[in-house]
Amino acid sequence: MDTPARHRWMQTAAIVAGLAVLAGVFMLYTQPAFMVTLIDQLWSCF
Repeated sequence: MDTPARHRWMQTAAIVAGLAVLAGVFMLYTQPAFMVTLIDQLWSCF
């Protein structure tokens, strides 16, 4: 069933996936053109 080794592997995979998503978001925020586009899209909702 759910062995400790499988649980540890799933936990490690979740942490790695989370860090990859955070790194991707950080890379987008370092681009000023992306930030302007994001703010323009947010402003257009109002």
